Amino acid sequence: MQVTLSFARSADGYLDDQTPERLILSTEADWAAVHRLRSEQEAILVGAETVRRDNPSLKGVPVRVTVTRSGDLSPESRFFTVGDARRIVFSTQPLPRLDGLAEVILSPVPITAARIVTELERRGITRLMVEGGAEILALFVEEGLADVVREAINPTITVGEALGGAHYCFTPSNGIDPEEELLDGMEVRTYRLKPDRSTEDCAALSEAIAVSRNCPISQSCYRVGALIITPSGERFTGYTHESSATHHAEQEAVIKAEAAGVSLRGATIYTSMEPCSKRASEPESCTQLILRHGFARVVFACYEPACFVCCEGAYTLRRAGVEVAVYPALSEKVLQINKHLF
Repeated sequence: MQVTLSFARSADGYLDDQTPERLILSTEADWAAVHRLRSEQEAILVGAETVRRDNPSLKGVPVRVTVTRSGDLSPESRFFTVGDARRIVFSTQPLPRLDGLAEVILSPVPITAARIVTELERRGITRLMVEGGAEILALFVEEGLADVVREAINPTITVGEALGGAHYCFTPSNGIDPEEELLDGMEVRTYRLKPDRSTEDCAALSEAIAVSRNCPISQSCYRVGALIITPSGERFTGYTHESSATHHAEQEAVIKAEAAGVSLRGATIYTSMEPCSKRASEPESCTQLILRHGFARVVFACYEPACFVCCEGAYTLRRAGVEVAVYPALSEKVLQINKHLF
């Protein structure tokens, strides 16, 4: 999923103030640019405080997402009543009053960016724009799950600590220089935090999918292929049950790397399906195996269907700081190879 953070702030870093009226920070040209950026997204996420305070309709957005710990969301707000968009609410508690208005995804405390990204990806969303508030923006940055940050600064407005509400300024940890432009007085800085690896990822993932066709057909397991590429370029492949009736594809590829005496720290593993997080056949899941060896990235095409267990591989890896990239455009090939289970 590509995650874009977008927000406007005052010269002294405030997203809003404490007055009853909404603080207008963006100029007309900046708003037009934001709406163009919105049109490229599949979902927009705003915090519950933004829903309560600003009462946005997010009209024209295909999927609206919000996050609440308190459950204090009114079914009468424009977020739920304007338009026919799909609505998703992440909550730590059931919200029966939103029945028929939104899909409520129950999440343990605390709600994390990793949980949000993983659950939205499972629902087919590949482009998400996060518009705040400050706590939500910080959450995605701290967990390393922001790909692009668009910060629009109004240099003519200073709020001051006495009237200031939410405060947020962005400073990239990796020292990336932003693209800068001036839009009708707004100073806009766009930070691209991660390189576009889609071409190389899809090529390697296609190779892993091709390897999966070597798997024997079994009613008790998926046919999965894996490809490991180390930082120095060594490559190892594996597929389910290649050398043992209990081995998964990731495990088979790791065994080959170990036999060659190659360190896997910092490597990328491409696997046709989400690495398992629970298994009965062996004591260590593929997710645990990946974490133990210090892989830096995991790339897969298809989230594991709930045929056998409820898999939490992607979420667990993200929470541990491993970069996870998913390419659902390739998932149909994976499901076709596993049609014997469906």
